[in-house]
Amino acid sequence: MQACRTENEICLPDSDLPRVVVIGGGFAGISLIKQLKNKPFQVVVLDKNNFHQFQPLLYQIATSGIEPGNIAFPLRKMFKGYSNVYYRMASVNEIQSESNTVLTDIGTIEFDYLIIATGSDTNFFGLKDVQKHALGMKSIQEALDIRSIILQNLEKSVVTCDDVERDALTNFAVIGGGPAGVETAGAIAEFKKYILPRDYPELDASIMSVYLIEADDELLKSMSSKSSENSLKFLNKMGVDVRLNNMVKSYDGLNIKTNKGALLQARTMIWTAGVKGNVPTGIKKQNITNGNRILVDDYCRLKGYENIYAIGDIAAILSENYPNGHPMVAQVAIQQGKNLSSNLLLQLKGRGMSEFKYKNKGSLATIGKRRAVADIGRLKFGGYTAWLLWSFVHLISISGFKNKILVAMNWAWSYFTYDKGNRLIIRKFK
Repeated sequence: MQACRTENEICLPDSDLPRVVVIGGGFAGISLIKQLKNKPFQVVVLDKNNFHQFQPLLYQIATSGIEPGNIAFPLRKMFKGYSNVYYRMASVNEIQSESNTVLTDIGTIEFDYLIIATGSDTNFFGLKDVQKHALGMKSIQEALDIRSIILQNLEKSVVTCDDVERDALTNFAVIGGGPAGVETAGAIAEFKKYILPRDYPELDASIMSVYLIEADDELLKSMSSKSSENSLKFLNKMGVDVRLNNMVKSYDGLNIKTNKGALLQARTMIWTAGVKGNVPTGIKKQNITNGNRILVDDYCRLKGYENIYAIGDIAAILSENYPNGHPMVAQVAIQQGKNLSSNLLLQLKGRGMSEFKYKNKGSLATIGKRRAVADIGRLKFGGYTAWLLWSFVHLISISGFKNKILVAMNWAWSYFTYDKGNRLIIRKFK
């Protein structure tokens, strides 16, 4: 039976079980909740979206490779059969730790345990003009915006009589040489090679330029030097203009200026150069560290609190091996979710908790069809085998059997026909 203690309280079934409130339905939150299925907790999930999104494939939505529904899975469907889990679509306004209460746009909710799994946002490093004109890629909505602006600019380039403007409309700048940037640049380069001549025969494909701008001296800094070298080699072969040691200083929607004095022109800038923690209001400043992440101990617990935890991208465990916190990647989030769920059950039994220890299972990045790089333990390799491994790992990680089939079919179609999905401008960007 639904019950509200006060008029402003979120309605939930009556329960004598300790309540675990999870803010965020990303990798970390989902991992924890799955381990608490039908356990002696009342678990409440708060998220402004009613779906979980598989972020590693957002770039394929942006470049028309797959459709949004292929990598999104409804939270209510995901938790079907979970007798103790309840989803509420809500945006969190404030955490009031003193009263163990969360304020949301649909009401308040009290908690016995609070799990902050709010993930990360795009970090523009204080460059306000870049933030105004560039496009981030942290959500399905943002990926659709990128898809729209790419297609809209190509349509504009067909009808303009200004050669300079046509060049700018067909130039695409990807900022950041991490996995997201490398994969996006590779996908746009394939679009130029295979799609542009088919869909826009009146355009000279040679005028289209794809820039990948990285502030460091190598790509994929978090991977091995061999993978970095291979990714650069693959991108060069695909015609991507890679600019290393170039830090973007300004962008006005047309002109890109870097610290090297370079001046490039592009109407589309996709920003993948960094992320920062998405910290809810109510977290004290002393609990926030570098990268706008929440400082937690080895149990993912906020210092000074016994019942408030943070996991995933938002959490920073500072250690000798990870002085700036663990990498903000899915495998860390998933492992932290599993570790914390185990610790909550141990607490319930009056037993001691176990510290979080990250097990790096390796890193993968794809650079177009048949090309990828892989670091798996001591093995560092690239090419077709790495691409097959990347495809398999990502396919099995997508939520929902139907989604797995749809993505596999899209990839197979693209592999054999050199075509991508339907390039539809469903909603215009601006």
